[in-house]
Amino acid sequence: MPPIQHRLPLTPLEVPGLLVFWDFQEAGGEARVSRGPQRYALCEQNGPVERVEVPGAPWGPFAAKLNEGQWFNLPRAQCPALDIHGPEGHLTVIAWLQRARCAKVHCEFVAGQWNESHLGRQYGMFLNLGLWGSRDQLCAHVSNVGGPTPGYKYCMDAAIGATAIPYETWVCVAMTYDGVCARAYLNGELDAREGLNPYPYAGGLHGGKSEGSDFTVGAVHRSGEMGNWFAGLLGGLAVYRRALSLAELRALAAPNAVG
Repeated sequence: MPPIQHRLPLTPLEVPGLLVFWDFQEAGGEARVSRGPQRYALCEQNGPVERVEVPGAPWGPFAAKLNEGQWFNLPRAQCPALDIHGPEGHLTVIAWLQRARCAKVHCEFVAGQWNESHLGRQYGMFLNLGLWGSRDQLCAHVSNVGGPTPGYKYCMDAAIGATAIPYETWVCVAMTYDGVCARAYLNGELDAREGLNPYPYAGGLHGGKSEGSDFTVGAVHRSGEMGNWFAGLLGGLAVYRRALSLAELRALAAPNAVG
């Protein structure tokens, strides 16, 4: 039998379990419709999100430029496949981004289904969350209660990496949840941190209650309004209905090497 040939890296469309993949090649004002099994359209909020041509953009010549105060929204009723919850709520969220500085230091939400105002926390990928002595790192936030962690004012459950995410530099960030642990990955590697990454968290994900959680990109609903702005470039975003392997994440972290 001839040896099995492995070609690395991969494109998001080649990896099993894909739900959605946005490459952000559309112009501002156009619908950002995902590729993959689910065709979901992200809706611009607070004005058209500019498309810019930038060196190193991972999946084409362009990226979406989110200014502070802009975000994408996808109503929960329009994206049932992303309403991932329950004991079998396994997932991966992966993004290719270039971080910019915000006017004020705060948590920066990348993407997920996470509504703090209505106790609809499910899963969400953050930067600079500020929990457990963290600063500027990638955070894989998960919840199976929807509200604050029992005994705390806020949800405290997150895998938090050890490395500060740089500014004005392309990085690949990812979170996974396999029903047992949440994990945070930077550029295809587990950004291990003792006691925090991996983060043990059995019990699945919350169902979002009746109000539920919209899928949002670049901001999250908290304290009764949108906030936790991400500012910078988005070159790609994908969600999978399983926790990807380390080999898969390593392959996806280097898109410009695809021939």
